[in-house]
Amino acid sequence: MPNTLPIKVNSAKTSSGPNKTVLYPQVVMRNKQLQWFINETISKQTQQLIDQQVGNMPTAVAEMLGSYEIKNNQRQVLSFSLSNYTYHDHAAHGMTYIKSLTFDLNKGKLCELKDLFKPGSDYIQKLSALIQAQIKLRDIQLINEFTAIKPNQEFYIADKVLVIYFQLYDITPYVFGFPMFPISVYDIQDIIDENGPLGRMAVND
Repeated sequence: MPNTLPIKVNSAKTSSGPNKTVLYPQVVMRNKQLQWFINETISKQTQQLIDQQVGNMPTAVAEMLGSYEIKNNQRQVLSFSLSNYTYHDHAAHGMTYIKSLTFDLNKGKLCELKDLFKPGSDYIQKLSALIQAQIKLRDIQLINEFTAIKPNQEFYIADKVLVIYFQLYDITPYVFGFPMFPISVYDIQDIIDENGPLGRMAVND
C-alpha cells in the first residue's frame, strides 16, 4: 500500500464571551468538494454539541470549552473526536459530551460503525463480547448490566485500534469518566471490510 500524506488540519474557533470558546478542526484539501463536505459535517456536529449543552439546563451557561483531537490522519482515514465541556450556574458539576467523526477519504464519506465491517457480519455480537471481556478484566463498575452495543455505537479509529466508547452515565457512574474500549484490528480481522478504513489500518507495510 503506498503511503499517503496526512491531510492538513487547521483549528477554527467560535466564541460567545469570556470562558466560552469552542475549538474545532477544519481541513484543507485539493478536492474542494470533499473539503467542503468534511468541514460542513464537522461544523454541524460542533453546533449540535453546543445546542445539546445549552438546551439541557434552564440555568445560564457559566463556562463552555470545546476542543478536539485528531485520532487518525493516515491511509486516507481521518478520525476526529470533538468534546464539549459546559458548566451551568449553580450546577453540581460540569457536563462533557464527546462525539467522533471518521471519514473514508477514498470513498468520500462519513463512516458509521457498520461501514467498517463486511456486509452481514455480526459485528455487534463480536464487539460486545470483546467489550464484555474488558469490563470484567478491568473491573469496571457499571450502572446497569451491559448486554450489547448499539448498531451505531460511537467510535473512533486510532492507528490499528478501533475505540468504542460510551457517554458519561451511559453505562458507568459519572466519576468513572468516559468508558473507552480499545479493540485491535487483529482481534476483529475476520469481519472487517478489507477495502474499508480498518482494512487499510490492518495492512502491514
